[in-house]
Amino acid sequence: MNTHMRGAAVATAAALLLGGLAGCGSTDKGSAPAAAPVSDAVVGVGIGEPKNGLIPSNTIETQGLLVLSALFTPLVKVDQGGKLEDVAAESVTSKDNVVWTVKLRDGYTFHNGEKVTADSYLEAWHRAAYKPNAQEVSYLFAKIAGFDEVNPAAEGAAPTAERLKGLKKVDDRTFEVTLSAPYVNFKSVLVNLAFAPLPKVAFEGTGFSKAFGEAPIGDGPFKMKGTWEHDKAIEVERYDAFPGDKPKVKGVRFPIYATLDAQYDDLLAGKVDVAPVLPLAKMQDAKKVLGDRFQQSPRAGIGSLGFPLFDPKYANPEARKAISMAINREKIVDTVFLGTRTAAHSFLQPGIPGYREGSCGEACEFDPVKAKELFVKSGFAGPVEITYNVDGGSKDWVDAVCRDIKENLAVDCVEKPEAKYADFLKKLTAKTPGMGVFRSAWTYDYPAPESILTPLYTCGSPSNSYGYCNKEVDKLIADGDVATSPDAALKLYQQAEDIIVKELPTVPLWYLRHVYGSSTKVKNLQVNDLGMVDFSKIEAA
Repeated sequence: MNTHMRGAAVATAAALLLGGLAGCGSTDKGSAPAAAPVSDAVVGVGIGEPKNGLIPSNTIETQGLLVLSALFTPLVKVDQGGKLEDVAAESVTSKDNVVWTVKLRDGYTFHNGEKVTADSYLEAWHRAAYKPNAQEVSYLFAKIAGFDEVNPAAEGAAPTAERLKGLKKVDDRTFEVTLSAPYVNFKSVLVNLAFAPLPKVAFEGTGFSKAFGEAPIGDGPFKMKGTWEHDKAIEVERYDAFPGDKPKVKGVRFPIYATLDAQYDDLLAGKVDVAPVLPLAKMQDAKKVLGDRFQQSPRAGIGSLGFPLFDPKYANPEARKAISMAINREKIVDTVFLGTRTAAHSFLQPGIPGYREGSCGEACEFDPVKAKELFVKSGFAGPVEITYNVDGGSKDWVDAVCRDIKENLAVDCVEKPEAKYADFLKKLTAKTPGMGVFRSAWTYDYPAPESILTPLYTCGSPSNSYGYCNKEVDKLIADGDVATSPDAALKLYQQAEDIIVKELPTVPLWYLRHVYGSSTKVKNLQVNDLGMVDFSKIEAA
């Protein structure tokens, strides 16, 4: 039930990206707060067990982010027209694209009554970037001056500073961010909740309080009700002092499910109101039973197979290419996903600037004859193993991929399921021998090539689970980041993609769509590109 998240520059093509995050409704200067809630209902939204403690800079999967989106407010969001809109920020400006000034909107407080100030952001950002804290999205702070000192890229290298030199407080509602190089789209990066403010109680030494992650205190429209009951539920209730758009329900309960099937069964039984992801095996049934409560929406994500380049067995790119060409993407999209995916033939996806249809070339085309020739030539010694997490709803498509590999390459394909995403990721991070090929899914942080290329394919990135490292790719992406024009940047990003196509550390399979269902007890359910429910709009029916 989990999806990776992460990466760079905004475009109008992804019109809904982050447009519906709970708490994103801004209050214009001088305007009155939005109307009071119209219901005392508590809505149930199913999730899987979050991977880490609920610290914004250490949460990358949809499960934890759904909860955090109810608890925190972003500085900016992308509206439905694809334009950046200030939310907790009153303004984010720069004269030279190096020094950025963030002015905070007045009136925001944390759920414990503490006022949100510039320090609330700066202290959180210093800790998010600091290498010893090992935050999942620390890389998002890499453009800020001093990042290399607090988070050196070399494995085992110790930081020479504890705080980012590029952060400076001006007054309680204003701070400056100095980048290490010009970056015209820095404001777009701030849509990510990794940049959320934190209260003093969240901090412990140079890091974060572990206890805080069990019951986070945010500045959003809802506050925690009690603490996280692991493998059972997380519950939040509306925060009456929230200055933005007031939620229309009293609270949200997030029951935690081990499988999508269990979540779907509870939806039908009326025990949960929103199933953000529906199980593939129940898709046809869901269409019939739910009727207009069966919904789809665009999704900022791509599903892939990742290859363990740290395993000599998968070191030959011809073997990886053969496995890719043996997979009939279009057939799996039609028969397994029932048209709720789109076959992918590029490493970037539609809506991302620089996307080129078919840029993966023949490596992503179904050609069983050539695939078999390449496979034999590669000398691969079977079987092909595929590891995936059961709570992610991946079994059906893994079954189909394995069948294709068996039939078209004449090699055994062994499925290696892990019960939970956290267990799957732990083994992957440890580079556990024998995992083989693994399920991979990625949701970009904001629509730009760097948001995909940097986290997945640069040396040393925490999300580069394949062990892939090509210095030329790193340089092309870095040069694109500081290019003088968007067009010049896109050419460099595309050159990096062309190298990745030749080396195939992963192979794209399909572009994702959100497919979700609701009970008869709720209405006005909206889910944005990142899978976030708009908690400011959902109502009791």
